[in-house]
Amino acid sequence: MSTPASRVLGNAPLGEFALIERHFARAPRATDVRIGVGDDGAIVSPAAGLDYVLTVDMLVEGRHFARGAEPVLLGHKTLAVNLSDLAAMGAKPRFALLAGALPSSDSAWIASFMRGFDALASRYEVDLIGGDTTRGPLTLCVTAIGELPAGSAITRAGARPGDVVYVSGRLGDAALALAAASGSIQIDASLLPALRNRLDAPEPRVALGLGLRGIASSALDVSDGLTGDLGHILDASHVGATIDIAQIPCGDTLRSLLRGPDREIALECLLAGGDDYELCFTASATMRPRIDALADALGLSLTAIGATRAEQGLVILDEDGRPLASPPRAFDHFA
Repeated sequence: MSTPASRVLGNAPLGEFALIERHFARAPRATDVRIGVGDDGAIVSPAAGLDYVLTVDMLVEGRHFARGAEPVLLGHKTLAVNLSDLAAMGAKPRFALLAGALPSSDSAWIASFMRGFDALASRYEVDLIGGDTTRGPLTLCVTAIGELPAGSAITRAGARPGDVVYVSGRLGDAALALAAASGSIQIDASLLPALRNRLDAPEPRVALGLGLRGIASSALDVSDGLTGDLGHILDASHVGATIDIAQIPCGDTLRSLLRGPDREIALECLLAGGDDYELCFTASATMRPRIDALADALGLSLTAIGATRAEQGLVILDEDGRPLASPPRAFDHFA
C-alpha cells in the first residue's frame, strides 16, 4: 500500500503506517507472491501457461451501500463483488488490492470490516497484496486478480444464435430488500432478514464459473439488473434474445408480488434491480446434460430462461407470452 505520509485521521490514535501494519499487513498464502503489502508495489511471479484476469469495483457510501452499514458485512461484499466478476470469466481468484477512503482511522470499525473481508478471502485462498488508504468520504475499491489456463476465459462475446440463456440461483431478492427499506413496497417483517442477507452478503459463484469453462459460450454476473447485463452479452456477441418472465427464478415473495397490485415494482426488482451477483450465461443446447450435471454437483439451480437469436434486441415475454412493451431499465451509475 502506498503511504505518502504518516498522519492521524480525525481524532483516532492510529496514523496511516500503524493502521496499515495493524489491519492490512499479512504473510502471503501463496508462494508465487514475492512481495506483498508493505512496499511500493507487489511482485507476483506468474506460472507458465496461465492468463491473468484483472477486475476492479468501487463501493461508495450512499450510492452502493447505506450509511451505517454493518462493517463485517461490508467487508464481505467489498470483496465478493469482485470475485463475482472473476467467476463470470471462469477465473480462479488469487490476489486482491484494497484501497479505501475512510472518514477516520477507527480501529474497531476497520478490524470488523477486515474480519468480513478476510473470511471470504480465506475461503477462496485470496492474498491481499497491496492497496492504499486516505482520509475522505467512505469509499472502498478492490482490484482482484484471477488466473485460468491461457485462452480459456469466458467472455461476453461468444454467444451464438440458438444458444440457451441461463441464470444461476434466483433473482430479485436484493432489490426487493432495497424496495422494502425505501418504503416503496410493504413486506412481512419476518421475510426481511433473508432478503437483507441476499443484499448485504452476496455469494460469488466462483465454483460455477470454474465449472462453466468449456461449457458456456458467454457469461457475466448480474450486478446491475438482468435486462442491462444480458444486454451486454447481446451487444458484444451481436445477437438478440427472447426470455420468458415465467421462467426467471425468483423467491416466493417476489413471485406472489408479480401477481398483485405491486407488479410494476416487482418487475423492476426481478428484471432490473441488480445486486444479485448470480451468473447469466449462454450455452449450446447440446450442453444441457453437462449443465444439469454441474447444477447437481454444486447443489445450485441453473435455470434456462430463454434463447438467443440472430435478430438483435431483447424481447421479454410476460406470463401470457406477450412481449413487454416497456421493460424496466437496469441500474446506471450516472442516471
